[in-house]
Parts: sequence; C-alpha cells; structure tokens
Amino acid sequence: MLVSAAVCPSPPLLVPAVAAGAAPELEGARAACADALGVLAAARPDRLIVVGPVGEDGTREYSRGAVGSFRGFGVDTSVVLGSQPEGTERLPVSLAVGAWLLERVRWTSAPVSGLGVGERLDAERCVRAGREIAAGPERVALLVMGDGSACRTVKAPGYLDKRAAGFDTAAARALAAADVAALKVLDVELAYVLKAAGRAPWQVLAGAAEDAGLGGELLYEDAPYGVGYLVAAWS
Repeated sequence: MLVSAAVCPSPPLLVPAVAAGAAPELEGARAACADALGVLAAARPDRLIVVGPVGEDGTREYSRGAVGSFRGFGVDTSVVLGSQPEGTERLPVSLAVGAWLLERVRWTSAPVSGLGVGERLDAERCVRAGREIAAGPERVALLVMGDGSACRTVKAPGYLDKRAAGFDTAAARALAAADVAALKVLDVELAYVLKAAGRAPWQVLAGAAEDAGLGGELLYEDAPYGVGYLVAAWS
C-alpha cells in the first residue's frame, strides 16, 4: 500500500560539491526536496523505495547498503543507500542523488531500498512495476527521482525543442494534482527524444498510486540550464 511519495530531480548538480560555484543556484530545489522528504517521514512508512532512471533496459532492484559515488563528476564523494555499506553493489547516478538527499535530511524513518527503471521501458511495464510495489500489506513510500525535458533552451543538453515546455507543463500539472491517469499517458517516445529521464519513474509512481487516494502538491518548478526540474509531494 502506497502511503506517500516525493518526486525530486536527479541531476548530480543537486550535490553542492559537484555543482561547486553554481551550488547556490539550486538551493531552492534542495530546500523543496527536503520539504518533500518531510512529507514522506510524516507518513510513517514501513519501507522507502528510491526509484530512478537507469540506462539499461528493464528494472533492477538495489539493496539497502548499496554504495553510490560522484567520482565520475570529479568529486571524491560517496553515499550509501539507507545504512552502512554492504557488499559491492553500486548505485546508478539517479539513485546516488536520492541517497544523498536522504543522508542530507538524516533519514531514519524506514528501511530503504532502490529500484532502477530503464529510460525506454514502456509505460505498461512501468505501471506494472508500480502496482507490484503497492500490492503488499506494507506501508510503502516512494522517493521518485527524475528530470523533465533537457531541451528547454539552446544551451540545454538536448538543445532547444519547442515541444519541451509543453511536455514539462503537462508533467507538472499531473504531479501537482496526483493525476495518475495523466502520468500513465505521457508519451514514451517524445520523452526519450526530449531526454526526459523522469518519465519512466513517474509512470512507476502512477502504477503504485492507482488505488491510494493520494493528493499532490507541486513544491518546485524551474528549468535551470534548460532542464525541467520538478519537486512534488503526494500524501
């Protein structure tokens, strides 16, 4: 049973050590993420699952204690998913950012695990994965990592695409209203073209929230560096 969800962007730039001199520009996004995580804690879940995009196909589960690193971005900073490091399992970047957000708020409210979702996974399989998460008797919360389009300006990673603003607006409205139906019909191919890595995780959320009766609130919406960043809380 899904009891709450937080939606946060997944760029490594959220980590101040990675952003370096640009760190102050995303302080509003970090503060909104902390507020969203507060909503998760208030729901008193039995378990928290961090869901984020990965480059591979399908889905992959990550155990508590998996380690993430930002060394690939020139920073000798490591994070752990929910507890002391265990084994040799390595987190993808999106889940590493989620683990960093949890460490930042000193999360202790529930055990944590992770789920990586392929960026091109079709909507039906994403929704099915969400349904499976919510099927058991446990009170589950989700921390859903992922960005909107990366094509909002000519300097964006994917250059300017006139469809990007409309895609992000539709996603923002759906997240603000906890509109499960609207998330389910986000265009998979358009999302891929626009480099909207949050599409698949958002559709996992849609599957998990089908019968949860949650309400939504949009806490942050902006497009720094031409990338759509959205923060929302569902409870």
